[in-house]
Amino acid sequence: MSSSPADTARYNRFVADLFGMMAYGELSAFERFSADARYSPTLHDRAVLGRIAVVEFRHYELVSSRLASMNIDAEDAMLPFQAAVDYFHSRTRPADWFESLMKAYVIDTVSADFYRAISQYVDAATRELIEQIQDSEETTEVLRERLKSALADDPRLASRLALWGRRLLGEALTQAQRVSYEHAFLASLIGGEDNAAAKELVSGLISGLARNHSRRMTQLGLTG
Repeated sequence: MSSSPADTARYNRFVADLFGMMAYGELSAFERFSADARYSPTLHDRAVLGRIAVVEFRHYELVSSRLASMNIDAEDAMLPFQAAVDYFHSRTRPADWFESLMKAYVIDTVSADFYRAISQYVDAATRELIEQIQDSEETTEVLRERLKSALADDPRLASRLALWGRRLLGEALTQAQRVSYEHAFLASLIGGEDNAAAKELVSGLISGLARNHSRRMTQLGLTG
C-alpha cells in the first residue's frame, strides 16, 4: 500500500466510510431484531431475538468506539449511509414472522460475506475489528436452525421463502454495488482512479456474494 500523503488520506477516508457503514448497519440490525422480537410466535423466540439484538448493539458500540479513537463522530460517519440503508429496509418489509427470519438470515450472511471480502484490502487492525464483528457464527446458526425448524413444521413455506430470499438477495446486491461505486470503496484501495479495475473487483465481489447465498439456500432445502 502506498504511503504518499494522497494515498494515506484516501485510505483513511475509506476506513472512516467503512466503519460508518458498519456502524449504521449494526444499529439498524439492533432496531430490526428488537422490533421483530415483539411478533415472535413463542416466548422462546422472543428471547432468542432479544439476545441477538443485544449482540448487534454491542457490535455497534465496538465500531463507534473505533471511530472515536480516530477522532470521528459516529453520527457524522453514519449519516451518509442512513438514507440508502433505510431505503433498502423500506423496500424489503417482511409480511410475517417467517419472512422476518429469512430477511435476518440473508442480511446477516450477505453482509458478513461483503465485509470479509473487503477485509482482504485493509490494514491488520481494521481487519481484526471486521473479523471480530463478522466472523461470529452464533447469530447465523440460530437463524439457520430456526428457519430449518419452520420449514420442517410447514413445508408449504418453502416456495414462498425461496422467492423471498431471491428478492432479498437482489436488493442486497444492488445495495452493495451502489455503496461500492458511490463511495469508491474498492477504487480507494487500488489507487483511486482505475475505474476498470474497480468495476472488475466489484463484479467479482457481487458474483461471490450470489454464489454463497445460493449455497446457503440449498443447505436450507430451498432454491437459491
